[in-house]
Amino acid sequence: MSAKTDKLVTLGRISGVHGVKGWVKVHSYTEPRANIAGFGVWTVSRRDVTTMLEVEDSRSGGGNVVVKLKGVDDRDEARAWIGAEIAVERAALPECAPGEYYWADLEGLEVRNVDGVALGKVDHLLATGGNDVLVLDRADRLIPFLPGSVIRSVDLQAGVIVADWQDE
Repeated sequence: MSAKTDKLVTLGRISGVHGVKGWVKVHSYTEPRANIAGFGVWTVSRRDVTTMLEVEDSRSGGGNVVVKLKGVDDRDEARAWIGAEIAVERAALPECAPGEYYWADLEGLEVRNVDGVALGKVDHLLATGGNDVLVLDRADRLIPFLPGSVIRSVDLQAGVIVADWQDE
């Protein structure tokens, strides 16, 4: 598995309309939030429809991001996109610093403990405020993502995370 695949990574969703000229409010998962507008073309999905939309303009302030999408020119057109997920190809994301990872790169990796016992696969991650948490595909398994203490290694090429965690 390569860290740079062609898979889509969800960066946010369209949460509302702004004004009458087709601008949309965006709930961004990026940090800082305004970074979502820097990806010139989005893959936008709603109800069984997926399309590419180009970011024409954007503004941010007070934690809010509003975006004008090319071809979406009035409030009714903008309203139709409320709830749509915004994604980009993984390859479009900037490289991480050493020891940092995008959540999308960790999802699907096998987690083993230091004794080599398979604990499960990463289903998704949660942000708890103090640290991120790996949620494994086994419903009862949560592992704090604490590099150095709990997380001993992450090998994206091999698709394996080694954790100092006991098989419960």
